[in-house]
Amino acid sequence: MEDAVRIFRLVATEFDVLNDETVEEWLNLTEPLISKKVFGKLYDQAIALLTAHRLKMAGYGNNQYGSVGDALRVGSYTEGETSVSFNVNQGTNLMADAELALTPYGLEYLTLRRLVVISIRSAGECR
Repeated sequence: MEDAVRIFRLVATEFDVLNDETVEEWLNLTEPLISKKVFGKLYDQAIALLTAHRLKMAGYGNNQYGSVGDALRVGSYTEGETSVSFNVNQGTNLMADAELALTPYGLEYLTLRRLVVISIRSAGECR
């Protein structure tokens, strides 16, 4: 878990205010969701990214728009008559992965996962 904490601290600097104990607890909560066998050498990086994503979605972290703004990827906003729009391209993600597309950490996790998980497609043909 030490390597995962180190990687988390490197890639998710917006969570610097969280102490190591809190980060480790979140890493422990995320650990059952990722296979060491599947991710192999990328396991610690994957768990760090998915943990950062989960923390962001839970409202932790900071940025210019506040915690919700980045988690939902604000595309534009207007002050007069208040208008806010969000950038989420659901067309390129499976519905099950749509939430992961809401944060930069989730998108990086998806990229890692695509490197190690081979999707099986069936054209419905019998041989």
